[in-house]
Amino acid sequence: MDTRIEHDSMGQLHVPAGALYQAQTQRALNNFKLSPLTLSQAFIQAILQIKKAAAAANKTLGVLEPVIADAIIAAAEQQLADTDLKHYPLDVFQTGSGTSSNMNVNEVLASLASKQLAAPVHPNDHVNAGQSSNDVIPSAIQLSSALAIAQQLIPALRHIQSTLVIKSQQIGAIVKTGRTHLMDAMPVRFEHVLGGWQSQLAHAEQLLQQQLPQLQQLAQGGTEVGTGVNTHPDFASAVAQELTNNTGLAFSPSKDFFFNISSQDLAVACSGVLKTLAVALLKISNDLRWMNSGLLAGLAEIALPALQPGSSIMPGKVNPVVPEAVAMLCAQVIGNDTTITIAGQSGNFELNVMLPVIGYNLLQSIELLTNGCMALADQAISGFTVNEANIAQSLHKNPILVTALNPIIGYDKAAAIAKQAYQQQRPVLEVALELTDLSKDSLQRLLDPARLTGNS
Repeated sequence: MDTRIEHDSMGQLHVPAGALYQAQTQRALNNFKLSPLTLSQAFIQAILQIKKAAAAANKTLGVLEPVIADAIIAAAEQQLADTDLKHYPLDVFQTGSGTSSNMNVNEVLASLASKQLAAPVHPNDHVNAGQSSNDVIPSAIQLSSALAIAQQLIPALRHIQSTLVIKSQQIGAIVKTGRTHLMDAMPVRFEHVLGGWQSQLAHAEQLLQQQLPQLQQLAQGGTEVGTGVNTHPDFASAVAQELTNNTGLAFSPSKDFFFNISSQDLAVACSGVLKTLAVALLKISNDLRWMNSGLLAGLAEIALPALQPGSSIMPGKVNPVVPEAVAMLCAQVIGNDTTITIAGQSGNFELNVMLPVIGYNLLQSIELLTNGCMALADQAISGFTVNEANIAQSLHKNPILVTALNPIIGYDKAAAIAKQAYQQQRPVLEVALELTDLSKDSLQRLLDPARLTGNS
């Protein structure tokens, strides 16, 4: 491979001739070969947004010469428009502050700006002016997460909720057997089932909306430890305003830079909300799987869309593949939350030293949940059909319907009717006619499954 010589404060080393990055990135490539995992495009773009905003702020504040600032801005815009991850090859598992990735972006932009100007642009002195990895990387975590939540996850959540509303309008009046402990229970309507799911998702959306204002308060301007050393007094507010103008979300400087740099409590809290959503999607996925189970030996209350053959050996078998895939996705998110929780404990004195893995897992969770919401909505919920005949057959034989007679004949008498109905596989109404003095009309009214769901 053709190489060129680059220099940094530790000396010189060989870098691939065509690489936009420079010496510090190459050192990190040499040092960190722990996994095939690299930081996501969304995270790299967040750093690029910060560099663009910082250059504009430093130009306005007179920290950078306009020609240098403009070259950095142009380079950042070019990379934002066409983010080729081959220029950002570093392992997630690197220095805990993310210094390697911060310098990676600094070097790429310095190379591009230098080429544009035909004059040296320094990755530290110019691109990183007024900044530290210790405030850039925490800010990138919050910036990328806020954008992904606002622009991707919340719209996906609203889509699956609207899909549930439409489905409820179509099938909501159908009555089915309710279940507790996986055992037959009092009847419910499909609108109850779908409404319960929607409320879970609305709750998760509300929690996410509560996270955004805090995520939008950035560490940028705190530099090394939170004191703002080596930066202009107005730099933090100027960068936040630039980011607001460029992204459409309202960003502001943190009320306490020490909080954002020394801890990752915001990331831990946000991950907790993502875990809550994962638990909700996992519950919905499993409900769909159970209702779809069968065809002959399961519940067979619904039929999910047939998407692919379900077995390599059993012809004709079709499985609930989307709910299964989403369930696995949710397990990954729950695991990511554990990683973020452990990483959040690594705020040693004035710096958390597990920033890259926090950013990686947080963004992966947001992306997975976004995709999971869309898949469940479009490939499972919108297209399932209800097996009304099968539901009706078991509904009227459900011995638990006798619960409606408790106030009239007492719990013990009702239990005896339920047991006999189950043992003889007869409708509760028939057995109740034999064992009580209630009329058929009264029993039909009292045991009507639709009435027991709250219908008049």
